[in-house]
Amino acid sequence: MKKREPKPRKRKSVGLALGGGGARGLAHIGVIRVLRQAGIDIDYIAGTSMGSLVGGFYAATQDIDLLEKLFSNITEKDMVPIRKMLHVHSKLESPFKDTKPVVEILKSHIKGFSIEKCKIPFAAIATDAKSGDMVVLKKGPLVEAIQASSALPLVFAPVTVNGRLLSDGGMVDPVPADVVRDMGAEYVIAVDVSSRWPDISEETVSIHGIKSIIADALPALEYQLVRRIITKADIALRPPVMQYHWFDFPEAKDIIKQGAEEIALHLKEICRSTGYPEPKKTPVQKFVDFLFDDTL
Repeated sequence: MKKREPKPRKRKSVGLALGGGGARGLAHIGVIRVLRQAGIDIDYIAGTSMGSLVGGFYAATQDIDLLEKLFSNITEKDMVPIRKMLHVHSKLESPFKDTKPVVEILKSHIKGFSIEKCKIPFAAIATDAKSGDMVVLKKGPLVEAIQASSALPLVFAPVTVNGRLLSDGGMVDPVPADVVRDMGAEYVIAVDVSSRWPDISEETVSIHGIKSIIADALPALEYQLVRRIITKADIALRPPVMQYHWFDFPEAKDIIKQGAEEIALHLKEICRSTGYPEPKKTPVQKFVDFLFDDTL
């Protein structure tokens, strides 16, 4: 009598909640790359600010190689116009003006895309600049939604979408785990690259540490928002990228690597929880496991 083959486990739909953080958000590229290599499908994506750019581009094209290549080619020279404008406190029309590599990404590859036509269901998070309400953009031009979600106050000018003045979504939902859950994701992976609670010491509360306190204010505010929203996620990843500044795009390769390494640490857990088979180990990985197997 033949043994019955065990029924394969039903795979859960996977949603990515990608947070904002400027150049630190390039870690999302590494996260997506490792998920793809592991054969894990990404069924839904919601992104805030830089998370909307990476997530929106991937949702539209599913071409993570091109996205990584374009960002990896950004140099310090490309960032000079942005740094000069910030120094004199000028506002930009959008987060993509005068940053040629990013402009090329948008114009050449996703210009004309509507969110509804994305290959993966996608939502961008923005803030109504007049009311402070959260706005979830699931329809309309993709580039416009990304621009609105990334319009950081005091740095970039708000963007008008459907008659509403919208700015950076990080003020209302820095890591939109709740949104991607509502979209239908059964298993939510949240990636937080910008929130943290400051390391308070006697030195930092002194007058000499006031500059440090001010610098930590925004990440601390985001931390308070994120800690409530992140409960909607099944797993929260925090790649170690806080040492990078908002405009450190020339450090793209290192930041992407940090994202890849962070999710690789949790891949077994994600596979077990979603019903996907664990990726096969290379001979080197098997040898390392043998050396450190304490059950022998």
